[in-house]
Amino acid sequence: MSQTVRTIAVVLFVVIPLLVLAIGQAGLLGGKQPTDLGLHNGRLKPPRFDAWNSVSSQAALHPHTDYHLIAPLSYRGDGKAAFARLTAIVRGMRGATVITAEPGYLYAQFQTPLMKYIDDVEFALDQPAGVIQMRSASRLGRKDFGVNRKRLEAVRSAFAG
Repeated sequence: MSQTVRTIAVVLFVVIPLLVLAIGQAGLLGGKQPTDLGLHNGRLKPPRFDAWNSVSSQAALHPHTDYHLIAPLSYRGDGKAAFARLTAIVRGMRGATVITAEPGYLYAQFQTPLMKYIDDVEFALDQPAGVIQMRSASRLGRKDFGVNRKRLEAVRSAFAG
């Protein structure tokens, strides 16, 4: 019986984790890029009500939970200059690849180094309100363990600094 327990332990704690790591390194955990990103009537894509893998500064405009809410980035002065500064911050972040950089809209993908998960991150300049709206969402899974919120708060910290 102890040989059976050892075999089960090896499978559970060595073989399966190595298999999952290999799958991630092969790029099979990146998910598909959403086709509905961007601004639609001045709004970013809403969070999925039944998933806790995204945060949005516009969550209050849609069915949401408190988990989905995050404040937009505030700025003073020239909105275009603030947005250019934000774009430079995102370009310099680890794991970031800027996909779309337009005046007033930024879309970047963030890839984790080990498992190669990809999160979609969007920013939209809202000059009348003096803010930059933001959204970060995981492509896969229903929970993100706070990763998307932490990322946007890191952006906020760099933007304020």
